[in-house]
Amino acid sequence: MPIFRWGQPWDPFLDLEREVDRLLQGVNLTLHGVRFSRRFPQVNLLELDDSYVLTAEIPGIDISQLDVTIASNCLTIKGTRLPPGEAGEDAFRRQERFHGPWQRKIQLPDRINEDGMRADYSAGVLRVTLLKAPASAARQIKVNEGP
Repeated sequence: MPIFRWGQPWDPFLDLEREVDRLLQGVNLTLHGVRFSRRFPQVNLLELDDSYVLTAEIPGIDISQLDVTIASNCLTIKGTRLPPGEAGEDAFRRQERFHGPWQRKIQLPDRINEDGMRADYSAGVLRVTLLKAPASAARQIKVNEGP
């Protein structure tokens, strides 16, 4: 006699997830990123002939809470996702979208022309355009004979 019926699969990991959620419901901890192996925000970095274009998905972020900087070929995107205003922390039955400060650093593969940078934010997507710096020509260095 079969124990399980066809069409009703048993998922022990789903049961475990439900049980852990139930146990942690009374604990006042924020465990950001425990369930997700990806870092926030998710980014794409495209290399075009004359520029790099970075797009980052950051839905729910107010533009006033967003900061984009570049230093030493490292692009830093920082922000804060404000907590939802419609309910208090104790009202959530499940909360997967974290709130609070976040930061992401992306090492750029080449030199950037800092005069040609541009950042646009629309529909939850940040688009940063970084113009490539012109390649410097090789220069001859005169070699002198010792002292």
